[in-house]
Amino acid sequence: MVNTSFDVRSDIRPGTDPDKYSKTLRLYHRTLWSKELPNGKFFNLVDTEPKVYLFHKSDLGEFFLSSDGIAHSLYYMKRVEHVISKVSEEKMEEILRLFYTIPGFILFPRNQINGKVTMNAARGFNARICDRFDLTLECIRRYYAKIDSPLHEVISRYSNFFDLFENFEGYCDYFLLQDLWNNKEQKISLSTLNLLIDRHNF
Repeated sequence: MVNTSFDVRSDIRPGTDPDKYSKTLRLYHRTLWSKELPNGKFFNLVDTEPKVYLFHKSDLGEFFLSSDGIAHSLYYMKRVEHVISKVSEEKMEEILRLFYTIPGFILFPRNQINGKVTMNAARGFNARICDRFDLTLECIRRYYAKIDSPLHEVISRYSNFFDLFENFEGYCDYFLLQDLWNNKEQKISLSTLNLLIDRHNF
């Protein structure tokens, strides 16, 4: 049973990273994303591989996956401090509680290839993306559409993972991201907070 309201900070020591240490978050990821792919094959995830968050091995290949947050509070960014300072502590905590539930996380490949940065790192390091998931998803859409983007190099490096889903619609369907993609207007929604609210109903 996946509780979409469970705060994954509650089963770890204060100040530690739920992406690494929350056993509940890892269980929820394994439960939600172990399922049939668009090609009809079952993508089973296990947490028994030493030093690997979640792992899959079959004729599809080997996949080393890790958790990554899709919500970015900007809480510690100096350049938006003047905006964040206008939000009360109570309201900020309310928002953060939403961010730290399972709808606020997704899986990406975690293994380094040729010593280059992973998806998680590339999202954070690229100043044009700044860890925003709406912009990340637009880059993923462009990968499937064969259009260049700020994350094209790193997404292409993990093409064996993204190709599992066959196309952008398959990727969104698999990870339950339909609320972030406006199919009618063919564009990504810019409201990550609204996405999280909608995803609590998945």
